[in-house]
Amino acid sequence: MKLSEGVEWGLHCALLIARAPNGTALPRRLLAERHGLPEAYLAKHLQALVRAGLLQAAPGPTGGFRLARSANQITVLDIVEAIEGSDSPFVCQEIRQRGTGAAPPEACRRPCAIASVMVQAHQAWRESLRTVTLDQLDRRVPQINRE
Repeated sequence: MKLSEGVEWGLHCALLIARAPNGTALPRRLLAERHGLPEAYLAKHLQALVRAGLLQAAPGPTGGFRLARSANQITVLDIVEAIEGSDSPFVCQEIRQRGTGAAPPEACRRPCAIASVMVQAHQAWRESLRTVTLDQLDRRVPQINRE
């Protein structure tokens, strides 16, 4: 499975926002500069986090982004799904029923064992990400002070 760079960007930006003093909104420009990201492309990912209810956008000269709820109520899975969606990366095409080795329809009444394994793996991956909140992640990622 390959995730877009937007997931990494969203997680790092959410951490910066979570670390800001209470009530402080961080401007998109600052978030982009801090990580050397293209501001216009970052905006797309930040808006996805706003649409998902994870961030709030404050307009105006002192505006920017702040968490929409506390860091202990936002999971890594929330951010991943806001950027990537929740669809499984594996889509069974039922190739077991095609070609010269096609299985008869009566042998295909149950889900394909391969599809079942992939669904279980996707569920385990999601559950793992669901158990890590933004505040827990914050304690794992070292803070680097820059002026």
